[in-house]
Amino acid sequence: MKIGMIIPAAGASSRYEEAGGLRPKLDEDLGGRPVIQRTVELFTKRPEVGAIVVAGPAGDDEFESFKQRHADRLALLGAALCKGGLETRTQTVRAALAHIPDDCTHIGVHDGARPAPSEELLDRVFTAATQHNAVIPGVPVADTLKRVEDLTDAPSDADPLDAILGGAGKVGAPEQIVVDTVSRAGLVNVQTPQVFEARLLREAYAKDKAGMTDDAQMVEALGARVVVVRGEARNMKITTPEDLALVRAIMGTKTTSERPTHKRF
Repeated sequence: MKIGMIIPAAGASSRYEEAGGLRPKLDEDLGGRPVIQRTVELFTKRPEVGAIVVAGPAGDDEFESFKQRHADRLALLGAALCKGGLETRTQTVRAALAHIPDDCTHIGVHDGARPAPSEELLDRVFTAATQHNAVIPGVPVADTLKRVEDLTDAPSDADPLDAILGGAGKVGAPEQIVVDTVSRAGLVNVQTPQVFEARLLREAYAKDKAGMTDDAQMVEALGARVVVVRGEARNMKITTPEDLALVRAIMGTKTTSERPTHKRF
């Protein structure tokens, strides 16, 4: 088995920065190296991995800026860099597929902002991929799930400044009401890396399907069987600054300001 890994890194980090992040989340410091570099490093010493492609922003200016910040380090790790999609994650993966060598028997996809999976998790996924055509990690849903909708008959406490500022500076989301409680039996939170037989993933992406949220869904649409192996809580995706703090704790890293001065650069 020879895996070509795709690392989608085209997102604008808008949710991260709206939540208080000062820079794109993939640029954040994680023990002296940016998050995207830590993620790529997960696969550089894996004997199964024969190629790594990082798919950056689609816009010319954004891609050039991404290259200036990361290209040299990624090249030293043996990773190729290409432009991703302009709007969706599936567009980004489709763009990266063109850069995966033809001799790769399998193709894996792993979120650029998910730098903390253990070696044991990677072992589980890659071992299962030698036996099944499509493998994904998943964690059983532990919390109660509720389906909700916006509350439309709440008392009106209109703020005159809203006409000028809109929702700027508001804390929290609009109130909602519970419509239904959803059974969590048989539900899992899906993670990455997801690994597929190369022919299968290429066939899935040859179809023009909209609204798909992950690569396994693209494969499912072909009628193919997707096998789930046990994921892990530490394999979290950084979406907010609070997530970054948790990942730093999980990985035992410190921020630049917390390290001794002679080790900061």
